Amino acid sequence: MKKVSIKHINFAHQSIFRGLEFYELELRFLTERLEEIALDNTGREAAEKVETFQNQFIIHKDHIGLLKHRLNENFVRLQHSLDPSGNYVDENVVADGEKISEDYATEERLFKDMHQQFNRFASVWL
Repeated sequence: MKKVSIKHINFAHQSIFRGLEFYELELRFLTERLEEIALDNTGREAAEKVETFQNQFIIHKDHIGLLKHRLNENFVRLQHSLDPSGNYVDENVVADGEKISEDYATEERLFKDMHQQFNRFASVWL
C-alpha cells in the first residue's frame, strides 16, 4: 500500500472543522432571525416560507453533524495509519479525507446559496 506525507492533512482537517463550527453558529443566528419573522408574520405565505427554511436548517444541521463525525473518524484513522516515523499515512485514508473535503465544499456552496435566499426572504418579512 502506498504511503502519503501527512504535512498538510492535519491543517486541512482543522480548517474544515473550523468551517463546520462556523456554519453551526451561523445556523443558530439564522434560526433566531427566522423565529422573529415567524412571530411577527402569522400569515399563510410567511408561515410556508418559514417552514421551508426550518426544514433547510434542519437538513444543513444534520449534514454538518455528519461531516464532523466523518472528519473525526478520518482523523482517528489517520492517527492509526501513521508509519513509525510519524510522517506518512496510507493512501486510502487520505482519499477518504479528500472525499470529505469535496463534500464540505458542496455543503459550503449549498449553505451560502440558502443563506442568500434567506436574506432575501428576511428583507421582505422583517
